[in-house]
Amino acid sequence: MVGGGMEDEPEPPFRPRTQTGGRVLLLTICAAGIGGTFQFGYNLSIINAPTWKSLLVNNAFVVAAAVLFGFSRRAGSFEMIMLGRLLVGVSAGVSMNIQPMYLGESAPKELRGAVAMTSAIFTALGIMLGQVVGLRELLGGPQAWPLLLASCLVPGVLQLASLPLLPESPRYLLIDRGDSEACVAALMQLRGNSDVAWEFEEIGEEQAACQGRRALRLWELLQDPALRRQVASLVVLGSAMELCGNDSVYAYASSIFLEAGVPQEKVQYAIIGTGSCELLAVFVSCMVIERVGRRVLLIGGYSMMTCWGSIFTVALCLQNSFHWMPYLAVSCTFAFILSFGIGPAGVTGILATELFDQTARPAAYVVCGVLMWTMLFLVGLGFPFMLESLSQFLYVPFIGVCICGAIYSGLFLPETKGKTFLEISKELQRLGSPKQPPHGCNGPEVITSTEL
Repeated sequence: MVGGGMEDEPEPPFRPRTQTGGRVLLLTICAAGIGGTFQFGYNLSIINAPTWKSLLVNNAFVVAAAVLFGFSRRAGSFEMIMLGRLLVGVSAGVSMNIQPMYLGESAPKELRGAVAMTSAIFTALGIMLGQVVGLRELLGGPQAWPLLLASCLVPGVLQLASLPLLPESPRYLLIDRGDSEACVAALMQLRGNSDVAWEFEEIGEEQAACQGRRALRLWELLQDPALRRQVASLVVLGSAMELCGNDSVYAYASSIFLEAGVPQEKVQYAIIGTGSCELLAVFVSCMVIERVGRRVLLIGGYSMMTCWGSIFTVALCLQNSFHWMPYLAVSCTFAFILSFGIGPAGVTGILATELFDQTARPAAYVVCGVLMWTMLFLVGLGFPFMLESLSQFLYVPFIGVCICGAIYSGLFLPETKGKTFLEISKELQRLGSPKQPPHGCNGPEVITSTEL
């Protein structure tokens, strides 16, 4: 009996260990990423230079946006560009939430962090390739910009062609749809070996714990006292990631390179180096996250960002006193981006997947998405005023955010490395308030009273 109430369940089939499962998981990561967070990073940079069914439907916004971009110049309509950017923003917002949830639910627990962090890798890859394609020698010229904006169609088409060949999330299939055969088939396709038996059993236990419960709505998530610790962690660390100053570094980089003596026509190549730094750092973080854990990367990342942000502020204050200070500022720019990539860039996106159970996870990603875009909007709106009023001390508020992020990660964030979703839920419930009734996937409901 597996999965809470399903009797006479056939044992999941076994097959010899092969390399097929690893290839399928890798293809799943690439297919989800190329039309997911890659689109976010790519469209974020060129303008300056879940279930997989959800991901596929999301590409409709990309196709519509690409058509608007492609014909905007011929029509002489800037409104088409604005509408296209709106549609791309909707697509990026959906993919930023669905992709890590889909990958986190599809990966084995010992690889869950690394697999979910590929979302950050594709974001950084999109930023870097967007910077490259936006070079004046390629599509960054005045005549080619409609093609530059419309080039977002390429990753969308790649995802449309590849994702239908890959499996649905096994957890979604069993817990939400109750389809054990489809769950086993998806596990076999993703793993390609006989180890799916224990994983199927673990998902079945999670299904039994969630028996009779429905997905929480947004307001129910925010009102549930048993989830306050998780929601607080999501809000605090999600806000810290957007307010830590990394996006402002990208906006400030051009002037820093010019101060350091980089010729105007060469600045665009130096900007590519910033995107490459983040890509390298996120890739390294993906390789070590299952060894060192999530908390260490967050604490280390924010601590290093505090250090480099402080040195960067000193360099800005003394740039007219010493001839080598602009070069120190350039070095701090790259070091700050590297520190961001090692910690907050990838680890923060895993929180909604690991801190919430199957019933609360979709609503948690709604909170995560709204929070991220709201903070991005506020930073973009307020950065020019901060630059004018704070001048060389621009990064002091960002340093304060980094300090708060490091402290909160060290004191309040539990380590989730190598734990099942059920184990994480029980640990969070124990840390939160032992007197609170368990929520979601914490175990079957206990009746403590009877009535005639």
